[in-house]
Amino acid sequence: MSFKNIHQQYNWEETTQSIESKTAQDVEFALTKDRIDLEDFKALISPAGENYLEQMAQLSHRLTQKRFGKTIQLYIPLYLSNECANGCIYCGFNCQNKISRHTLNKDEILKEAEIIKSMGFEHLLLVTGEHLRNCGVDYIEEAIQLLRPHFASLSVEIAPMDLPDYNRLQKHGLNTVYVYQETYHKERYSIYHPRGKKADFDYRLETPDRLGKANIHRIGLGCLLGLENWRTDSFFTALHLQYLEKTYWRTKYSISFPRLRPHAGSFEPNYPVNDKQLVQLISAYRIFNGELEISLSTRENPIFRNNMIGLGVTNMSAGSKTEPGGYANPNKELKQFEVSDERSPAEVSGVIQSAGYETVWKDWDQCLM
Repeated sequence: MSFKNIHQQYNWEETTQSIESKTAQDVEFALTKDRIDLEDFKALISPAGENYLEQMAQLSHRLTQKRFGKTIQLYIPLYLSNECANGCIYCGFNCQNKISRHTLNKDEILKEAEIIKSMGFEHLLLVTGEHLRNCGVDYIEEAIQLLRPHFASLSVEIAPMDLPDYNRLQKHGLNTVYVYQETYHKERYSIYHPRGKKADFDYRLETPDRLGKANIHRIGLGCLLGLENWRTDSFFTALHLQYLEKTYWRTKYSISFPRLRPHAGSFEPNYPVNDKQLVQLISAYRIFNGELEISLSTRENPIFRNNMIGLGVTNMSAGSKTEPGGYANPNKELKQFEVSDERSPAEVSGVIQSAGYETVWKDWDQCLM
């Protein structure tokens, strides 16, 4: 039994129609409940739900503060490699894009770590393209061993792996794995992923199951906003989350909301998500799950990120570079995508504090395992 079995029970078009048929009465009913279910979640993310944005945001604010207090945790990505064997048509790392490729060596990794530590970060997200030969499990294991003495928490956003690989990395101190399905629309998934191992929809879909079996401390989910109908994809993400929480109940979970950003290549979003709709979505997830960690990256612009402090978000990246070696030697030709919020971590922290919130640089240590 895996989430694949659950996913097969749902039809994309029927789910879309169900969401779009939700009424104002359905939204109002959901907002009166102490704990909502998936049908209520459909109502909150429906077109009808857009008219209740203020009520949803206020409830999201109360629920977030009740569980997490007035805190925002900061993290930063460290891009180790932009080499990739996949042909994802929406990504700057697409193996067919004519960009420079580079994978950091040990000395370069430590140089990046030194700069990142000087900014105050303790939570580090390691990112690579999906190239299992040049940045596979051996390379990731070596990087974790190299960086583990310097940071309180190490997370990864890398190519999905087999269960023995995750067991191996977990023993060396891996804390969190982020794996985005990109879209749960199986029939159209192959259009966006025409080549490479990522073209295997089911293998990627079952990755969180392998993570749960490996006792990874935290699993991060999400879909790429802009590929398919964001409401339907978000429902399937919530369905996936609910299944995982029931099956691997010792594990913590987070949700991210990557919206497509300018990158090498010509792909344009099929279903753009505006700021109002993203607020609706974040609020709906918080109302659906009060324990969920919600992350907002530097893909979003400063004004939007400022306004989301206190409205559901618990984690933010800051000072991000999206190319390998970007902190020591910035090189725009190596980037995965353009960031929108280019403020320094100190500036972001200042905004958080001016909003009456505490910036959390560290809330985890390996000794807690």
